[in-house]
Amino acid sequence: MAISSEKSVAEGKVWSLCKLPSFWSSTNNASPSASSSSSFRNHPDNGLPGDHQPSRHNPSAKLPSMNIKSFLPTRRRLSLDPPNKLYFSYEPGKQVKSAIRIKNVTKAHVAFKFQTTAPKSCYMRPPGGILAPDESLIATVFKFVEPPENNEKLVGKKSRVKFKIMSLKVKGDMDYVPELFDEQKDEVAVEQILRVVFLDVERPCAALEKLNRQLAEAEAELEARKKPPEDNGPKIVGEGLVIDEWKERRERYLARQHVDGVDSV
Repeated sequence: MAISSEKSVAEGKVWSLCKLPSFWSSTNNASPSASSSSSFRNHPDNGLPGDHQPSRHNPSAKLPSMNIKSFLPTRRRLSLDPPNKLYFSYEPGKQVKSAIRIKNVTKAHVAFKFQTTAPKSCYMRPPGGILAPDESLIATVFKFVEPPENNEKLVGKKSRVKFKIMSLKVKGDMDYVPELFDEQKDEVAVEQILRVVFLDVERPCAALEKLNRQLAEAEAELEARKKPPEDNGPKIVGEGLVIDEWKERRERYLARQHVDGVDSV
């Protein structure tokens, strides 16, 4: 009997250890609807910790405003060709050229500007400008290629020199000045960071052929811009004598009418 009593006492201790806490048993005895309703009454916001939702007792409370625009990608104003690289022929000790076509793809006038990490050895032509809607031009980039150390060729390797093209929407056709980007810093967008890639002139490739073609087009555009625009207005002959073309035609017509009238008489 003593042994059986000891077993019952031991089993009772084990069960006492396995008993659930009083608050757990009380909640389990309650109905699910009652527990859910009580939890909603205790937490009127019904949100996760840290959420700021308007309470039923304070309808004037507002959700924090989120700047959704900041999460959206910036729309490109310019189209670049090549899109993210500047190709140069690898000629150590010489000044080489690259070319990139810049096109305005918006319905407004857009200003662009070049920047480089090596302003002492690189410069751009033009360094900036304003493009009308759908207008494009080919910019030429000049760079001095320093001789490598230990006669190591840099063909196909990354260069530390980088270029950046920025854009700014402007109001109509106006004269370009670099200060535009300083005056409207909040409206300036970085279009692209261009990496420098050297091409081996002894090994023709598609990139090298395209580079030479763009450089020729850039020179042709530059020569066309140098030519003075054609003036279809009044012609200046001699020392300030202005001849109106329409007046000249009228005089010839009247003279011809006079001759025809004399002949008829």
